[in-house]
Amino acid sequence: GFMEQTNNKPDWTRVAEVELVYKAKIKASERPKIATSKDCYDLLLNLWNDSKMELQEEFKVLLLDRSSRVKGIYEASMGGITGTVADPRLILAAALKSLSVGLVLSHNHPSGNLTPSRADEELTMKIREAAKYHDIKVLDHIILSTEGYYSFADEGLL
Repeated sequence: GFMEQTNNKPDWTRVAEVELVYKAKIKASERPKIATSKDCYDLLLNLWNDSKMELQEEFKVLLLDRSSRVKGIYEASMGGITGTVADPRLILAAALKSLSVGLVLSHNHPSGNLTPSRADEELTMKIREAAKYHDIKVLDHIILSTEGYYSFADEGLL
């Protein structure tokens, strides 16, 4: 009867609130400006933990504004010795949350070999395609080691 139906009715108040938070403590004019892959590498080297560079693979994303200034860095994942898995959804969420218009993907190869793997290329294209729908441009993917770097953009892979 009627009483049974009301008991099964969903409780519309039991909905979690979703907070999108991006806190910028640095004035836009003071943010580092990126013009070349070398700029990206220099900045990333500065932000990377030296002791981990040759130890474990990490994936980080630089979030850029319209004037190619860095709004922030998103640490997408920290992996083991053999690799890391970066989730495109989380990377996109960070880009959207910070209202970024450009992304520079980056990860280190602890081995020092800078050649991108097939997985590196596939992930780059996947993120590039997903970002495109939101008018966000993947400007580069930098693979870095203490010795140097590899730029997808410079190599014409983007």
